[in-house]
Amino acid sequence: MERIILFSMLLLCSSVALFAAPHHTKYRQLTKTIDLVERRMKDKDVELLHTPENPVDECLSTAVTCFKKGILKLQLDNATLTHADKVFKGFTISNHGKHCESSCESYKKKTPKEFLESFRKLIQKVIRTDSS
Repeated sequence: MERIILFSMLLLCSSVALFAAPHHTKYRQLTKTIDLVERRMKDKDVELLHTPENPVDECLSTAVTCFKKGILKLQLDNATLTHADKVFKGFTISNHGKHCESSCESYKKKTPKEFLESFRKLIQKVIRTDSS
């Protein structure tokens, strides 16, 4: 009987680990892409970008959309822009039917460096939420 319980617990733990691994890998890829964008970003002719900071839970989806749009406005070479667009296109958050009052334009405009740092913080917030 003990073996069956032990085997069942081992099976449960391994299935949880397999489920969590793809999410962790996905978020690691997102942060690595932000790092790449930051390194390859051109400093001249920098446009200020609407930057969501500390969005409430029902506005996370809107914030992600703002970051995706903002990335496309950065001065990047075509290869980096294509890679970033591909990676971030798959990053979505559902708001579970809650309504967000904010729009991208409601957020303050900040420098691209501050914009990317806020995006990184949002991804970390999502990681903490998903792992809870």
